[in-house]
Amino acid sequence: MTAPTSETSKEIGGPATRRTVLALGAAAASTVVTIRPALAQTAGSVLNCEIPIPSPQAGGNYIAADGSLVPAGTAGAYPPAPRPITGEEAKALLNGSATPSGLDAEASQAYANYIRRLQAGMSGFTCYASLQMPR
Repeated sequence: MTAPTSETSKEIGGPATRRTVLALGAAAASTVVTIRPALAQTAGSVLNCEIPIPSPQAGGNYIAADGSLVPAGTAGAYPPAPRPITGEEAKALLNGSATPSGLDAEASQAYANYIRRLQAGMSGFTCYASLQMPR
């Protein structure tokens, strides 16, 4: 077997040997096997994260149909969610499919609009942002 004479092999420090190529391949395969379970675990934890509606700082406020916060008792507004919405429930709300148990369709839509309005620094934003990441 003759040594390659390309510029690439000169930059690396000499011709690539079969042993070097095999070692690099083994290292790459090991990395893939290690990362895959971590990604699967991350996907599962994203669906278990929680979004409080409204955030604890805005406790006592109601949610208007457009997702904005309004004072308690405002006509056409919905009371706070009885518990934080999980990532899985939020994903369903945002897709317009199933609503969390105990919520009517209009309240669910208002909560979905609230989630869409979340911004960095607000409670639940990291969960919402994680749901937006492609897998």
